[in-house]
Amino acid sequence: MDKFKNLMRILLIEDEPKTVQSLKLSLEENGFEVDIAYDGDLGSTLARKNVYDVIISDIILPHKNGYEIVKELRNLGSVTPIILLTALSSLDEKLRGFDAGADDYLVKPFELKELMARIKVVTRRTNGVQISYKKMQFEDLELNLDSKTVIRGGKQIILTAREFGLLECLMKNQGRVMSKEELLDKVWNMDSDVTTNVVEVFMNLLRRKIDKDYPQKLIYTIYGMGYVMKIN
Repeated sequence: MDKFKNLMRILLIEDEPKTVQSLKLSLEENGFEVDIAYDGDLGSTLARKNVYDVIISDIILPHKNGYEIVKELRNLGSVTPIILLTALSSLDEKLRGFDAGADDYLVKPFELKELMARIKVVTRRTNGVQISYKKMQFEDLELNLDSKTVIRGGKQIILTAREFGLLECLMKNQGRVMSKEELLDKVWNMDSDVTTNVVEVFMNLLRRKIDKDYPQKLIYTIYGMGYVMKIN
């Protein structure tokens, strides 16, 4: 099966471990970056905080079902394509999903090639359309992926391309400690002329711009391990 030419980011919301493991592996083998949520609350939170090319969600989930997630995101103005997965195949259930704002509906069990085809269809619908939802926010910090601008507390912060790349990486991985080596790989693509010392220098510059003038710090150094974006 041909892999997607450009790396696309997918949010998979599913509470069945075997299904998650199988789909995640298959999607990654086909060139996707996959984030996982095992319940509706976490799935909704990730979908609101991060930018995804496609969201794939089961309907029957702990805490919040797939219909509720779709309605919530559409009410917030999200146009991210959403595919619902379910064992319920009745016409009424499908109509309910579409009424909520889902782009497609796939009945379990299904073959991977069918899911891949559906992904291509729903992403093609937004091709060439300006997406106004490509923003990430953490507390009072907002990062706009389209305009490449950063605002904190209503004030614009000017960043270099590398600083912006570091901030984007930290925001996409809120709460997770990222090592210098991982940041080097994601932001510099393991450039042989760049060392982890350079990551330290850029992180210091970034923290001065993001945190220095604000009482609430957002970026922390975890000594011997790396850096993390969080609230203490």
